[in-house]
Amino acid sequence: MDSALDLNGAKPTVEDYMTRDVATVSPDDTVRDVATRISESEHNGFPVTDGRRVEGFVSARDLLLAAPNELVFKVMSDDLIVAHPDMKVTDAARVILRSGIQKLPVVDDAGNLVGIISNSDVIRSQIERATPEKVGKLKRTLETIHGIEAREERRTVPLANLVPTQGKVYADELEGRRYELEHGLAEPLVVIDNSGSDDGANLLLADGHHRVMAAERAGIEEMDAYVIVLERRVDLGMARTAEKEGLESITDINVVDYAHHPLVETVERLQ
Repeated sequence: MDSALDLNGAKPTVEDYMTRDVATVSPDDTVRDVATRISESEHNGFPVTDGRRVEGFVSARDLLLAAPNELVFKVMSDDLIVAHPDMKVTDAARVILRSGIQKLPVVDDAGNLVGIISNSDVIRSQIERATPEKVGKLKRTLETIHGIEAREERRTVPLANLVPTQGKVYADELEGRRYELEHGLAEPLVVIDNSGSDDGANLLLADGHHRVMAAERAGIEEMDAYVIVLERRVDLGMARTAEKEGLESITDINVVDYAHHPLVETVERLQ
């Protein structure tokens, strides 16, 4: 995804969030063939294409009462709802919500398949729109307090290079973060690059400690992040706090399993 879209406030389109590498089936495949592919994958259905042209969509439900040797074109749904790459993600979200389907094939002006967008992609787009607001506020605060200029970048950052600014996370929150990571719904990290003119990286993790620990447990070595790059190295309060608590890498973060995350405790009290 082009991060400039988010940072400049433009409304994201389907093309920004769709999956381009789409698994498809042929109209001449059998019900048995498609059922096998569904059972061996995470898909619950496939666009049916003749060449690049979309002819329909076949879901697991379409296969339930069909004979194993029946051809797909006889059982697929040809009353197809599709999206266009230039459609706004919010409009695609309305279509998904109102139709009750989970995925929209994305076709060009000629009706050729160019991608697919799912309800998870739509959720991710809304999550990522919120993050730049958080980044912008932090950037302006740093510029005001320290009298410096800063810029925003979108990067993939190695987790091993991050210096945490929070000494503990809650075990009950990590499960939710793991789910988000597995389904592509994790919000990007917020990182401050305080390297200045030094060659060595000084990447302070400002937001995303639970996400980082869930990723570390899952064996993920790098993550997507919004990075605030400071024009020169400054004495940051959060860096002093990290140093005082002996936080040098994410391995120094303590996972608390004897208490609930404060948000969970609040919900329990309300209930």
